[in-house]
Amino acid sequence: MAQGTIQPKAIESKAAGEKRPRERILETARALFYRDGIRAVGVEVIAAEAGTNKMTLYRNFGSKEELIAEYLRGEVKAVERHWDDLIARYPDDPKGLILAWLKDMGALMTRPESRGCPMVNAAVELPDSDHPGRKVIEQHKLAIRDRLAAACRKAGLAHPELLADQIHMLVEGAGVCLQSVGPDGPSHRLVKIVESLLEGAEKTPRKR
Repeated sequence: MAQGTIQPKAIESKAAGEKRPRERILETARALFYRDGIRAVGVEVIAAEAGTNKMTLYRNFGSKEELIAEYLRGEVKAVERHWDDLIARYPDDPKGLILAWLKDMGALMTRPESRGCPMVNAAVELPDSDHPGRKVIEQHKLAIRDRLAAACRKAGLAHPELLADQIHMLVEGAGVCLQSVGPDGPSHRLVKIVESLLEGAEKTPRKR
């Protein structure tokens, strides 16, 4: 639905009434921010789509900036849950954990509605280092890189810190390539590329 054609009756659904306004606002913001971009979506549109009003939105979040930050915190929590699930599935197989994560990322990237990583998209739109959302993004990306490094160390791979940086940059780049050249570009070879990196790290003798 275009932003200029919001119809009140379209938001008066039973499902909307079953959730608290805060939940509805967050769910609506998440969908619209990802689909249309953070800067392109105003609070009026979010409030209307969520079946509420600007006053309620500001009462729950204080500002659009804090709503953005809370949206991004929700994305972080989802990623952390996913990592925790993978750790439980691969407690003694860190290489398998890395590859499973990459395959899951690849599946997300190739969805028809995918626009790449929501955190990367948001980072492009939030250049101000003091924006609360920017801080969420930076902390999250550093944490992902640290998780990768920990898995590489546990797997006994050579140069785990450098390898983690390489994997991280490849995943970030794959999300950007998805938008620039589409799903048939380098993004769909992400897992194969990282597999070759991991294989090389296994063959490289470690310094003693």
